[in-house]
Amino acid sequence: MLNEPLFYLVSIPAVLLYGIAKGGFGGAIAMVSVPLMALVMSPTQAAAILLPILVVMDAVVVKSYWGQYDGRALRLLLPGALVGVAVGYFTADSFSDAWMRVLIGVVALVFGAHFLLSGAARKARPHKAASAACFGSLAGFTSFSIHAGGPPLTMYLLPRGLPPLLFAGTAGLFFAAVNAVKLIPYYLLGQFSGENLLYSLVLVPLAPLGVLFGRYLVERTEPRLYYGIISVFLALVGCRLLWQGLGEVGLT
Repeated sequence: MLNEPLFYLVSIPAVLLYGIAKGGFGGAIAMVSVPLMALVMSPTQAAAILLPILVVMDAVVVKSYWGQYDGRALRLLLPGALVGVAVGYFTADSFSDAWMRVLIGVVALVFGAHFLLSGAARKARPHKAASAACFGSLAGFTSFSIHAGGPPLTMYLLPRGLPPLLFAGTAGLFFAAVNAVKLIPYYLLGQFSGENLLYSLVLVPLAPLGVLFGRYLVERTEPRLYYGIISVFLALVGCRLLWQGLGEVGLT
């Protein structure tokens, strides 16, 4: 596959887009990375190739955003996320990715449209432990299953009204912790074959470029526009997940 131009044609944009999202700009856009790479390989292989690259991205994110995060949000979200990862591991052979896409698609579309139309993302709301546990668990589970943890996390963070850099830093540290934990179950499931690791190694130099460009965009975007972009991407990704999931279960 390394000799096939189509591999690079889809994989390079996929990695760069994921990096830009991890850098904090339009986080939900990362959702297109696995489907892009799935044009030339299975979604499972795409997810396995991406994970080591995401860990490298996470290291760049942690260094770039260290000190710029909402500690209370992380303390409330991460325990649920660990539970979600564990559930994803133990149900890896039995849970339908298609219905997960439908569920996340509907919720992401509703939330994205709501914040886009009402401007609710600009009205800061206090943290809620129950809500954080719910969305944290969902983010951990979908991150493990289909690298789709961004929409659930965004749904929790949007109402908090964080400044863009704080929003991006919180999301970045959240997924740095989640992806580090995911390495263990991915290894136990045999996802890190020599072939997959070779593909990861070829693409990993792109990791810091995407992250740093994402941070560059965050720093230069006015908060109202930033949250508008986040809401648009959340709604669009919701539409895409819903359509894909319905197609996979034979309802379209």
